[in-house]
Amino acid sequence: MRVDIVSKEYPPAIYGGAGVHVTELVRALRETIEVQVRAFGADRDEPDTTSYATPAGLAEANPALQTLGTDLEIVGDVAGADVVHSHTWYANFAGHVASLLHGIPHVITAHSLEPLRPWKAEQLGGGYAVSSYIEKTAYENAAAIVAVSDGMRRDILRSYPSLDPEKVSVIYNGIDVESWRPVDDPAVLERFGIDPSRPSVVFVGRITRQKGLPYFLRAARLLPDDVQVVLCAGAPDTPEIMAEVQALVRELQSERSGVVWIEEFLQRDELCAILTAATTFVCPSVYEPLGIVNLEAMACGAAVVGTATGGIPEVVVDGVTGRLVPIEQVDDGTGTPLDPDRFVADLAAILTEVVTDPETAARFGAAGRERAASAFSWTAIADETAALYARVAGSRTLG
Repeated sequence: MRVDIVSKEYPPAIYGGAGVHVTELVRALRETIEVQVRAFGADRDEPDTTSYATPAGLAEANPALQTLGTDLEIVGDVAGADVVHSHTWYANFAGHVASLLHGIPHVITAHSLEPLRPWKAEQLGGGYAVSSYIEKTAYENAAAIVAVSDGMRRDILRSYPSLDPEKVSVIYNGIDVESWRPVDDPAVLERFGIDPSRPSVVFVGRITRQKGLPYFLRAARLLPDDVQVVLCAGAPDTPEIMAEVQALVRELQSERSGVVWIEEFLQRDELCAILTAATTFVCPSVYEPLGIVNLEAMACGAAVVGTATGGIPEVVVDGVTGRLVPIEQVDDGTGTPLDPDRFVADLAAILTEVVTDPETAARFGAAGRERAASAFSWTAIADETAALYARVAGSRTLG
């Protein structure tokens, strides 16, 4: 069996959880089946991997149209595959059209949903209507859809009520605990100005509405004075949210010491060292299908404080691997807290509870690493995914 996996993100161009998922899934799947990767971007030298640039005629077009143009460049090359598997709306159009053209089943992994990210209109303008149309069309015609959590499955069926629930399966994201592991490297901490003698709260993520960074920056003002705030944050969605975050960071830095903002791309071992040194990791997301970043922090032995939304409660066990922050959210797709001040106060209170109790935080961290290793193995996830391919492809067998 040959499976063609289509993704906007693939090494070295990874900026979010979807790219991490595709990278690790491909590596595990290639142990048992043929996988052709078709990815956006510059040429790559990895075997069985083809890259596709934006067509020259669309260089100045709306980003949504650029995406569709790249998708169409991919479609013809999918000929000969038994299954096409797309990741995110950026690749869904290629998967859908390839399915129609070549008569093969299309599998989608849902890493996020356009109806639940209405703030993307800031980023894409009218292109958001295009991306929403593409996603809806692809989902309603796919042979199977993979949700990365039970919470995500509920969101899919709520967003697209015409879907047959039998088509939507849950296969979790995973983590490679050999690569993501505790790393003791004082030189990395010194280089970025992190004081290992002080407690710290670490945030890692893109600067986007769904990650909830502005809420955390407001909560950080309420943390004890000796707590460091470490932000590994870049790749803003829009100039507007970047300006908002910059203003909040400046305000925080004027009020307290130990506010470290790392905007550069970090190598994995550098990030492992920062996560290992963290007293606690924070995931203040208002929308998170699962949250690979939480698994990365857990694998490094960090306690996790995360919002009780989406798939986060399926990863973070409250009182065992960390703590969950309650949230009531507006039912308009934005994830906005009904009472933002209450959410900020609760986030600050729970962070304070964990960061001021290093023994409990260390116990959470040890339990988190064990859970990451036992419950989120990429080998098991690849086996489940390959079994799904076999089902949608009919009676054909793998190998």
